Amino acid sequence: MIIAIDGPAASGKGTLGRRLARHFGLVYLDTGALYRAVAAALLDAGIDPDDNAAAVAAAASIDPAILGDPRLRTTEVGQAASIVAAKPEVRAALLQYQRDVAATAPGAVLDGRDIATVVCPDADVKFFVTADLAVRAQRRHVELTGGGQMIEQGAVMDDLSARDARDQARADAPLTLSEHAHLLDTTKLDIEAAFKAAVEIVDGTTRA
Repeated sequence: MIIAIDGPAASGKGTLGRRLARHFGLVYLDTGALYRAVAAALLDAGIDPDDNAAAVAAAASIDPAILGDPRLRTTEVGQAASIVAAKPEVRAALLQYQRDVAATAPGAVLDGRDIATVVCPDADVKFFVTADLAVRAQRRHVELTGGGQMIEQGAVMDDLSARDARDQARADAPLTLSEHAHLLDTTKLDIEAAFKAAVEIVDGTTRA
């Protein structure tokens, strides 16, 4: 079984994806971490994230072992990742890795921006998870400050707004609601309510 979860940053899709993977005994992949890892590699080398050739080279040599590194969650890396992710060549370089994970038995949960539309268009269940910008900014602010970063919530909101614009406007694999995807708005839902709703959808879809 493959579960595809798309949505903007801080909508709750990562937390939901991890919970669903544990519940159904599936592999989990945060595909955004792939782009963050590429961005971090460029920043560490002092290379501008806009450098297309360097970004493609970093994507081709990515080390999956670093995908859980907390540093990938910093605002600096997130901003650079949004730039890197808009490059078609980088997305192409990472596509097969994502599909290989999706093909891992007994199945996988992948979350990102183009899972249902590009990476796994034939996924068994598709979700589009979203929330109001102000709510997402509050969530991300709590996450960042909880990790020791000093940043104003207004700056977080500005960053998310800019990333939303880049994700939705890019020519290659833009963030969009896939056909047959279940829309899950978490603005007024805590993780338990969102998780329960998602499980009911998965169970209902797989039984149909």
